[in-house]
Parts: sequence; C-alpha cells; structure tokens
Amino acid sequence: MTSPSAEATRQDSPIGPAPVPCGAEAMAGRARRPLRMAVGIASAGRPSILKETVDYLTALPDQAERLIVCVPVIDDAAGLADRLDVEVIVGSRGLTSQRNRIIQAAADTDILIFLDDDFIPAATFLSRMEAVFAANPDVAIATGEVLADGILDGGLNMSKALKVLETAGEKAGHVTEVYNAYGCNMAVRLSPVVEHALAFDEQLPLYGWLEDVDFSRSIARYGRSVRVEGARGVHLGVRSGRQPGRRLGYSQVANPVYLIRKGTMSKGRAVAQIGRNILANTRGLLFNDRLIDRWGRLNGNLLALSDLLVGRASPSRILEFGNPAPREMPSPPIATKRR
Repeated sequence: MTSPSAEATRQDSPIGPAPVPCGAEAMAGRARRPLRMAVGIASAGRPSILKETVDYLTALPDQAERLIVCVPVIDDAAGLADRLDVEVIVGSRGLTSQRNRIIQAAADTDILIFLDDDFIPAATFLSRMEAVFAANPDVAIATGEVLADGILDGGLNMSKALKVLETAGEKAGHVTEVYNAYGCNMAVRLSPVVEHALAFDEQLPLYGWLEDVDFSRSIARYGRSVRVEGARGVHLGVRSGRQPGRRLGYSQVANPVYLIRKGTMSKGRAVAQIGRNILANTRGLLFNDRLIDRWGRLNGNLLALSDLLVGRASPSRILEFGNPAPREMPSPPIATKRR
C-alpha cells in the first residue's frame, strides 16, 4: 500500500473527478503497464466495524496501491485518521456523495473497487479482479460472488466470515454478463468515468437504494458489466448504523420509479423490484419478522405509492422524515438487491 501524503485527511471538496489523460492514446499507455488499483469504502456511524475491515484489508498479502475511506465526520473513522496505510476523506453524508468523493480522490488510478464497510473479500479478491480488467479492456464494471450474507440470519462476525471463506476455498474464475454490479463489492474502470464525467446520482440520498443499478447502467454505455465468480467475499450484514425502515421502504418504491424516468432501469425490472419489496415486507409483517423493521418498510412503501398518485414522489422525500431514535437496524440483504 502506497503511503498517502500528509493531505490524506481532508475536508469536502467540489464534486467531479480531477482531470486525467483520456482517449485512445491514454488507453494505449495504460495497456503497457500494470493496472493501478485503489479500494474505496464509504462508511458512516460504524467506526469499530470500519476499523475491523480496514485492519483485515491491510493485513492481506494482496494489496491495492491505495485504500481510501470516506466518512461524514472524522469520528466515524476513529483509529484510522493517523495511519499511513489508509487515506481518510471527510465528505457530505450519503452513500452516493461519499462514493463520488472517493472517485475524485482516486482519479489517478486505473481500477477503483468499492467495498461496503462490512464486506470481507477473500485473499485473492483483488488479484482476481485485476486479472479480469487486464485481460478484458472492454470491461467497465465488475462484481464478485457473495458467499454469505449475514443479514439473512441476524449478522455474521469476522471469525464466521473467515471460516466461510476458508471452507469455500478457491474457484476457477468465470466471467459472465450481468445487468448491474452489486454495490457491496463493485470494481470500476475509471477511464470512462473520468472521460464521460460519470458520477453516482446524489439525488439518491442517504443509503442510496439502487445506486448500484443506476451507476452500472450509466457506465455500461461504455463497456461490459460482468460478474467474476472467482472473486469471492462475505457480507457480514452488521445491523448498526443502517437506514430506518420507513425511509428504506419509501426508497424501495420511489427510487425505481425515479430510475425509470431517468432511463437507467427498465420499467419491467423496476415494477418487479417494487412488487418483490412490498410482498417481502407484507409477508415479514404477517410472520412477525423480528430481524427487520417490516412495518416501517411497508409504511414507507405505502407512503411512496400515495405520493406517486399525487405526483410528488421523489427519492429526496426521505430527508423530510426526520431522524428516529437511534436503534440498530439491518441493511438490505444482498439477496433482495439482485436485480
């Protein structure tokens, strides 16, 4: 890991990647040298989880050149700000905004791998991704395998995740086309991002539900979107610091509708996604699902449908709901995000 400069911990700055050479000549130059890779993690309100994941990543033999963390307040990166093996950026709260700050910071690298702060990659994850991008210049975005998602059974700890990875072992790399990458582990070729001024849509606030679909379909205009089966990892599904049920439920309806209008999600996929969300929340409420705030999510679903009828549904409406009393809530399971 290349040590960052003294400016590694810095405040919010204007959106947009820094200019770097693009075009055919720049691409040819990149092809003649090894790919420069960075890992980016956006986190909020979970300093202990973030530190545990960073400690794991920095101990792996397989390292990226840079590890960049973006948090809304410096306390969210407690224990990391003074380290030389991680760069800490303080940026506006919200997954899409924080990931845009990471893109800006990493614009001089070739491949940027976004990981959730509780996604634990296998030791060979980075090298597998690098090999795919090096061998396939037409790949613009890639995602790996999620071997286990802790949110489905109350969450996993690090030791359980490591056991899952050890048990699964290695698997031959197999690349298949996908509609979109999954946000918990998403590798992006930065040249088309910089050349075409692509960014995560900050109209999708806070958790940014479906931001991965929107970004994937935007970059897919300039290259392939693939799944790398040999690049494996485990999602711990840590339950703290997640979006409250009502807000997420609203996003489950309002965000797909917004992406239909924007043209980054087909109507059929969006309607099916909304239907699955409402059905899952209704079933969970009926069967007394205690792991997830099903009532809050269903309440948000219904409010968004009501807003649709009167023409005021918008992803940003969740910012009007206020902040509920702090409590631990689960993140959306990876299984429900497979579009």
